[in-house]
Amino acid sequence: MIKDIIVNLEHDVSRDRARDFAITVGETFDAHIAGVAFAYEPEFPGYVMLEIPPNIVAAMVEDSKKAAEAAIKRFDEAARRSLLSAEHRLVRTAGVEAPTLFAALARRFDLSIFLQSSPDGAANDDIIESSLFETGRPVVVVPYIHKDGLKLDRVVCCWDGGRAAARAINDALPLLAKAAKVDLLIIENDKTKNETTEIRGVQMASHLARHDVNVEIEIIPAPDIDVADAILSHVADESGTLIVMGGYGHAKLREIILGGVTRAILKSMTVPVFMSH
Repeated sequence: MIKDIIVNLEHDVSRDRARDFAITVGETFDAHIAGVAFAYEPEFPGYVMLEIPPNIVAAMVEDSKKAAEAAIKRFDEAARRSLLSAEHRLVRTAGVEAPTLFAALARRFDLSIFLQSSPDGAANDDIIESSLFETGRPVVVVPYIHKDGLKLDRVVCCWDGGRAAARAINDALPLLAKAAKVDLLIIENDKTKNETTEIRGVQMASHLARHDVNVEIEIIPAPDIDVADAILSHVADESGTLIVMGGYGHAKLREIILGGVTRAILKSMTVPVFMSH
């Protein structure tokens, strides 16, 4: 079961959609919800900081603090309207430290929720990436254009027989059990065509059925380079309301680099995406 949720609160009121989505997840599972807002300190090289008058720096810090406090106030009001058990945290930090701090908090919750990065410069990729790979917990990323709450009319589970996909599907079982319909989607390509990867998905579908999940197998042929497009096309064609997938990546010089399909889905998603690593 999902008993507690943590959500990254946005400063901009127009980007409260992740908060609203998180509240609907909380309502679905009668879960506790925690909202985290960051008050950022300026991030300039030391020699630049020496050139900026202290009163300007102080004003920047105060503006960020006020924006974080406003986000918390909106969160508290929304949680009260939903009668949810809730808490909030205001964390003061330099922006570069926020992903690590959030990940440390998120390890104590069942699920983390974020808003997708947007073309206007609102960037959440680092905090999403950190939480995906460093918490041992699943994350949900909500499209910045998303206006609805949690909908489980048709959930699309991406299955390639691998560890990350198995982890994601297992972590998503509380959601899948409540879904009206679940597609076990297999993209047939060079990676998945070998029968040892259980390409037809029969065993995984049977596993889900034993958990009372209403599941159907869907197989779509696509070259490796078109996997993300094939997933998103299927979701659009079948009116999918949630994607469940493994989050892939690899470490490089102590940084986590997202895999191509994961990165493409996060960039072009049209419905919320549930991911585990």
